[in-house]
Amino acid sequence: MKTHPKIIRTRRNRYLLSVLLVMVVSALIYAGYWWHYSRFRVVSHNAFITGNLIPVEADATGIVTQVLVEESQHVNKGDLLVSLDEHRAQTALGQRRGELGQVVREIGAVFSTRRQICQKLIARSARLARVHHDVTRFRQALPTGSVSEQVMQNAEDQATALEAEMREAEAELKAIEAKVGGTSKILHPDVEAAKYKFIAAYLEYSRQQIHAPVSGYVSMRRAQVGSRVQPGDPLMTIVPLDHLWVEANLRETEIAQIRPGQPAEVSVDLYGKNRIYHGTVEGLIPGTGSVFALLPPDNAVGNFIHIVERIPVRIALRQDEILKNPIRPGLSTVTSIDVTESEQPLGASLAAVTSPEYQTDIFADEIADAETQAQAIIMDNLIQKNEPPEPDCPSPQPATLNSSAAYQ
Repeated sequence: MKTHPKIIRTRRNRYLLSVLLVMVVSALIYAGYWWHYSRFRVVSHNAFITGNLIPVEADATGIVTQVLVEESQHVNKGDLLVSLDEHRAQTALGQRRGELGQVVREIGAVFSTRRQICQKLIARSARLARVHHDVTRFRQALPTGSVSEQVMQNAEDQATALEAEMREAEAELKAIEAKVGGTSKILHPDVEAAKYKFIAAYLEYSRQQIHAPVSGYVSMRRAQVGSRVQPGDPLMTIVPLDHLWVEANLRETEIAQIRPGQPAEVSVDLYGKNRIYHGTVEGLIPGTGSVFALLPPDNAVGNFIHIVERIPVRIALRQDEILKNPIRPGLSTVTSIDVTESEQPLGASLAAVTSPEYQTDIFADEIADAETQAQAIIMDNLIQKNEPPEPDCPSPQPATLNSSAAYQ
């Protein structure tokens, strides 16, 4: 039976009205959603998880003899990661130990020589004073005939000789004072130089054992047994997974409303949209991504094309959520920033360096240990550890004593 055209038209109009009604309702719902929610949010799919990638590099020369960790393993700060062959470093350390002891003994001998010269000056000064007294008495007795001219001349000649010996000893003392004056056996510059050479050799020896600077997971292990490494060669990377953040690359047209302190919601593709991480905008990177590229663009060459640039925005994530649902650097995310709050200025930053991976103290005790060993070597090689105080050397004579005026 053929349907009447009027019925068909009525049915078609009803369908069109239903579709139009659905479209209007959808538009109203979207408009309401945009008005109450979407217009206050900046959403980016160009956002990724990132974190600190701590490099572990060799700081000494040697051959890898043992690798104690593998990728994906968790290590604690201070754990031994790689061992190098320490024979050469141990030999160099022993050589520096011997050189330090030898220098200490040589400086001790110089100080003993100074003491010897001082005693020599004291003895010659006493002899010269006695001769001076003899010459004075002889001159007083000469007019009476009690003393002959020969005795008088011999005394004057002896005084002249003693004066020359005094000047010789004083010159020797000045030469010694140039080496040891104003210092001591332990603090002598030669001893200090030898001590720090020993400390440098000790550091080279201790760095044959490579320890984890921070706690985290091992990644990108390059160390292999038998490989010869030099200072600066990368061995592996440690990634702390308890401190991660999002780097959202927003278009420059969206940055005007972004401020530090604004809340953000992050969904990681690893878990899908059902698991939301909550974050806070910490700051904006001071430049677009193209500025920091390996080959930055040169817009003055004549082939300029206007492209909307992107500025990285750092968004901190809550540590408890990261530990509950682990994530990794490099994962893709969809990030939504609530721009209703804008109390902070655009140039402010809430980023902090309070996490454990921003410092390490695994090298803190090396200098103290080296200083202790060096001091022990110095004390072991001091010939006389409790010497009496240095004697006061007599001051130089101000005038030549063999002139006639000196005895008037």
